[in-house]
Amino acid sequence: MQFTINRAVFIKAMNNVSRAISSRTSMPILTGVKLVLDNNGLTLTGSDTDISIETVIPVTDDQATLQVSEPGALVLPAAFFSNIVKRLPGETFTLSNTTGFQAKITSENSEFDINGQDANNYPHLPEIEVRNNLTLPAETLTEVIGQTVIAVSKQLSQPILTGVHFILAGGNLTAVATDRHRLAQRTVAFGDSDVSADIIVPGPSLNQLQAMLDEVETVDVRVAENQVIFQLGANTTFYSRLLEGNYPDASRLIPTEKRTTLTINARDLLQTIERAALLSHEGRSNVIQFTVSDEKSLISSNSPEVGRVEEQIFAAETAGDELTISFNPDYMREALKSFGDEQIQIGFKTALDPFTLVPTNNETNFIQLITPVRTY
Repeated sequence: MQFTINRAVFIKAMNNVSRAISSRTSMPILTGVKLVLDNNGLTLTGSDTDISIETVIPVTDDQATLQVSEPGALVLPAAFFSNIVKRLPGETFTLSNTTGFQAKITSENSEFDINGQDANNYPHLPEIEVRNNLTLPAETLTEVIGQTVIAVSKQLSQPILTGVHFILAGGNLTAVATDRHRLAQRTVAFGDSDVSADIIVPGPSLNQLQAMLDEVETVDVRVAENQVIFQLGANTTFYSRLLEGNYPDASRLIPTEKRTTLTINARDLLQTIERAALLSHEGRSNVIQFTVSDEKSLISSNSPEVGRVEEQIFAAETAGDELTISFNPDYMREALKSFGDEQIQIGFKTALDPFTLVPTNNETNFIQLITPVRTY
């Protein structure tokens, strides 16, 4: 194989597929990037078996200025190859493979020879039968992922909870995540559609996908038996395996009764929580107290090893019973960040029951739930 290509365009494509490449894998060939060159363009593939990303640089891409001299295929060590290309001196570079599996990379006066592997030994991308197909604005999908993936579990002992549960039914997409200490749920409408699916996508897959969504306007989502495929524009395809099992009924965790409510700007409260967390993080328990009353509402933290902090918060409105509740500030901080600068209502039942955070307009059908910490 032999081609010449714009270096910046190639690096951008390489950065995308590298998101699926791990240095720790039981299959050494998966530490490499697969390059397939034909007369239509250059295809790059990266995979760690859980995630696979394929991106095509077509010969019709004016910015790429791809010149195909001889079609072929090769697997090159991803990290080493990427570092070489990023440091080449010229705007373009040429890669050629004339004998065996060794590649020659040249740019201006620089020349590298690196050893590759047979592309025929690289695992094939899954051939799947698509059952459902849905197109979403990339901005919407970015928002849904960002608001829910924060609540997935990091404990591999509960693998089903390490993913986000997506339910497509009745023209709505509902995404739910919980680690049993907190919960995040977001619902968006996608119009009249008979698309229906019930899938669990691993949190790490969604984190990598989210980082790629800035570059596209719409995402085509295709659901298969044990895979979900996200088509990002015309040239990039993101594959993720699905988690198997039954996701718990998260709706049962959401309390229906609110005995105390507080309405406040999410960003203002976030700044108060972050100040209080400076002290709680230095202590052993990492707990903050929230006291809500009509007279005065306070955020406080007391650490015998470090000291004490107390700050009055000025809510737009409080109603109901006086209440003091303890919680993990990190959970609260991540929940508040997901609302941005919105006005939210926090609803409490008792000091021992989970409390909810929702936008006051609730047009986004969005809820965050946090379980309090027992301090006695």
